[in-house]
Amino acid sequence: MSTILVTGANRGIGLEFVRQLKAKGHRVIGTARRPSDAPELGKLADKVIGLDVTELASIEALPGPLGGEGIDWLINNAGISSQTKSIATMDAADLRRVLEVNAVGPIMVTKALLPLLRKGAGKKVVNISSQLGSIANNTGGSTYGYRASKSALNQLTVCLSNELKPEGFVCVAMHPGWVRTDMGGPNATLSPEQSVSSLVKVIEGLGAGDSGRFLNYDGQALPW
Repeated sequence: MSTILVTGANRGIGLEFVRQLKAKGHRVIGTARRPSDAPELGKLADKVIGLDVTELASIEALPGPLGGEGIDWLINNAGISSQTKSIATMDAADLRRVLEVNAVGPIMVTKALLPLLRKGAGKKVVNISSQLGSIANNTGGSTYGYRASKSALNQLTVCLSNELKPEGFVCVAMHPGWVRTDMGGPNATLSPEQSVSSLVKVIEGLGAGDSGRFLNYDGQALPW
């Protein structure tokens, strides 16, 4: 049994991670901005912690309720979309917020939890990215902030991998597929169950040679 912490676990992909990992017998800790508004998460997770990834004080307080418990996997799932579709409608506040939630938040959460991750046996950090963060695959533009934030997250993941690899960590960025969630919309090709089932299978099989990679939900490498 591993101890796994999932951010943004109150709905969608995050909640499905909690559901499937619990079914496998793991101890699962989920975070939500407002735990009182996440009753389903409260029923599934072993522990629910309030976390706002845009607030440094909230991030720095995250280890407190864990009481020094080691964490085997950290799944940085919390994220938001962006409203900016073109340069003409570019909004600086929207761009800053998306970068803060999708890129700054995950790396600061990892920093805060690093002592507990070092105590864990798994030493896996999984940053939920997107194929829209691929510069090579960007042929259509649009969603400026979201694309930029996921590209930034990918770069931070590689930095983290290079620094922590000597300690046995495996740090990867993963695209969950186009998933039928509030963000993905009703026309997406995958259900949360299908996406997470594939993601978990890949995460379980990650080894030292995978650290620093950008992977699709089925384990295939994606271009930077």
